[in-house]
Amino acid sequence: MNPSVTEFSIVAMALNASIVVKLVMVTLMAASVASWAIILRKRRMIVTTRRQAEAFESTFWASSDLGGLFRTLEARKMPTIGMESLFEAGFREFFRLRKQPGIDATQLMEGAGRSMKAARLREMERLEANLEMLATIGSISPYVGLFGTVWGIMHAFIGLGNVQQATLQAVAPSIAEALVATAIGLFAAIPAVVAYNRFSDQVFRLENRLDTFVEEFSTILQRYSAASKV
Repeated sequence: MNPSVTEFSIVAMALNASIVVKLVMVTLMAASVASWAIILRKRRMIVTTRRQAEAFESTFWASSDLGGLFRTLEARKMPTIGMESLFEAGFREFFRLRKQPGIDATQLMEGAGRSMKAARLREMERLEANLEMLATIGSISPYVGLFGTVWGIMHAFIGLGNVQQATLQAVAPSIAEALVATAIGLFAAIPAVVAYNRFSDQVFRLENRLDTFVEEFSTILQRYSAASKV
């Protein structure tokens, strides 16, 4: 094995770095692992929500009995997400208010609208959860890595004061070790920033889709409000 390759390998340089630089590297690696865990979980959540929305929209517009669709969702005994949660919340409140005497159409629509708005807020909280963590990791990781690099280079130059002749060969290993911190910082930041931008766009599109469904479903409920029975 070539000694020079071993000496200047990433692992060797990380192990030979100062305590502060090592702490910076460990912190950045932990941030990278956390960001990838969020990325994988968030991607699965968004894909599941989008597919569920597509399936429910098809079922919703093909159904001529919204009451039957509501009872089917209730019979599953499972928490609803996405459009299903908005439909279930709005229809449940609408159906509950219809049973009360003296409730006019305006009150029916206001009650159903408030329930759908609350369900929409819960859904957006679910979809946006941990996005701020990705933004934080993406924004601060390069600076944390830069701090480790500056500290390492400072430590290297301080060490040169103990030698009579400063040469590139003497300072190069310490500077290389310090630069590893910046590399790890970028390694943690770049995927987090890319994922944050992509997921934010996808969540925004889902939000618009939910808003459109609320408007369309509200129009249907207005017609229901004029009927004698749901």
